[in-house]
Amino acid sequence: MCGIVGYIGTQAATEILLSGLEKLEYRGYDSAGIATILEGDINCVRAKGKLHNLRSKLESIENPAQIGIGHTRWATHGKPEEYNAHPHMDTPNRVAVVQNGIVENYRELREELKSFGVEFRSETDTEVIPHLISRFLQEEIALGEAYSPFFEAVRKAVGQLNGAFAIAAVSADFPDELIVVRQQAPLVIGFGQGEFFCASDTPAIVSYTRAVLPLDNGEIARLTPLGVEVYDFTGKRLKKQPRLLNLSPTMVEKQGFKHFMLKEIYEQPGVVRACLDAYFTETPNNESPINLSIPSEFYADLEQIQIVACGTSWHAALVGKYLLEQLAQIPTQVSYASEYRYAPAPLTANTLTIGVTQSGETADTLAALGMERERRQGREPKYQARLLGITNRPESTLGHSVPHIISTLAGIEIGVAATKTFIAQLMAFYALAIDLAYRRQSLPAEKIEDIINGLRQIPKEIEATLEKQEQLSETLAHDFADTQDVIFLGRGINFPIALEGALKLKEISYIHAEGYPAGEMKHGPIALLDAKVPVVSIAVPGEVYEKVISNSQEAKARDSRLIGVTPISDGEAGEIFNDLLPIANVDEILSPILTVVPLQLLAYHIAARRGLDVDQPRNLAKSVTVE
Repeated sequence: MCGIVGYIGTQAATEILLSGLEKLEYRGYDSAGIATILEGDINCVRAKGKLHNLRSKLESIENPAQIGIGHTRWATHGKPEEYNAHPHMDTPNRVAVVQNGIVENYRELREELKSFGVEFRSETDTEVIPHLISRFLQEEIALGEAYSPFFEAVRKAVGQLNGAFAIAAVSADFPDELIVVRQQAPLVIGFGQGEFFCASDTPAIVSYTRAVLPLDNGEIARLTPLGVEVYDFTGKRLKKQPRLLNLSPTMVEKQGFKHFMLKEIYEQPGVVRACLDAYFTETPNNESPINLSIPSEFYADLEQIQIVACGTSWHAALVGKYLLEQLAQIPTQVSYASEYRYAPAPLTANTLTIGVTQSGETADTLAALGMERERRQGREPKYQARLLGITNRPESTLGHSVPHIISTLAGIEIGVAATKTFIAQLMAFYALAIDLAYRRQSLPAEKIEDIINGLRQIPKEIEATLEKQEQLSETLAHDFADTQDVIFLGRGINFPIALEGALKLKEISYIHAEGYPAGEMKHGPIALLDAKVPVVSIAVPGEVYEKVISNSQEAKARDSRLIGVTPISDGEAGEIFNDLLPIANVDEILSPILTVVPLQLLAYHIAARRGLDVDQPRNLAKSVTVE
């Protein structure tokens, strides 16, 4: 989950590294550091806390070095202190390394290195890497046979490592080489004019180049002022071609908004329009109205769907389960990817497995899909793996590991708390469910047409919701100054939205919040309620509306302040709820795309009112690339 950036070229490296780290700080902000090479020495500067602390340290240092590596950390091994910050160096300070990921066998390597007299200066797993490289580098130099002793030393050191990692390394004795490695953690190389970059995500380098080459697992690259060479871990040279990113630098700027999260909430109508344009088509009567570029034979004889996901993506998958079962009539189960890895469902025939991950790099989701592929390999055709990915980053590891992808078209999301990517995932599930419903003829054509026409109205309804909600949410946030617990209620297709609303509030305001099916309140959680515990209830006209209203009144009878996410046109709501967060009156089946918006805004304004860092909440990182 950490952020890596590297540079070699003709410009001063420090500012390029800092600028890249600023774009990656959503990946970790416990500490940061850079290492550059100048006049035969490594200059390593590190700082605890957010990146501005490192920038302050560097302001007084004039450094024209043209090669360097940088890192912003999300702590796994070792406390978030300066001595644990990256880059890490060998004992004579001739090799510097940054890493994203986990070295699983670092304890054994650490003990072995100690037996050779190595003294460690940190608690991290990463520190074993520069010491290993240093030992192999001495051997390579003594032999005098390698085309690049530094490259060979890094390659041999990587051969000693178990785990999932991305690495960038430099050496004071080889000041024209930057070596990068990928094994189960993302790393991309950027190509400029006489300069080259590396980063753990493309926002770090999009301001400098759009020509990129994502490394695949088991690849190691040597960057020099003359070009880029890519090899596998055996040392075999590979032929690879860069490609152009469809991104612009403005996508990673705030564009006048106070926080990225608020900007991304307001981008949601545009995201829905992009999904409508991409997924939904005007077609002849005999063809599906959905275009997901998935061949019809992929759906043949489909009997069951299982979905693996984590966090917000898991909530989107719960909405997807409802849609797939109610519209397409396919039994669907949703599992936490981290649990599925160790307790998978029994093998069933003709089963589609869907992995949902915003980044396409979520370690547990990728591992769950990999396990599903392996355990079905070699079985009779009806038991073989059918894998589909839903991701915002089709160029990611997920995109390369499954045969079919639904790209969610949300654009770069910088805020750690997912907003527009959640909406985009919902749109992907609507498209998939409608496509399957059409092909299986589980819904009349008129009903499918009604749903699609309703979806086409959603962008303007989100815009209207945002216009109404901004002032309401900001005003309501003032009353949450001393709140410690909040309950969110929903039923049916909006129960997952109650979970998502609670998660957003927890993530960025640090208020304890829980989402419950409204009908379950009386089975225990109602004991929590009193005047100090507000209840947010999602009540949308439809099959469960009267039940949600009844459950909400039970909460109000226990003196809880009752906040309703409900259509403003409902006169009864004004009498029941203490506060209203109104939405448009839409078909219940479409309502999750609207009901989540006021909950996003409420969480945002409560956190902002408390003076918290909305975009970079404590202890969290955007992409969870470790188990």
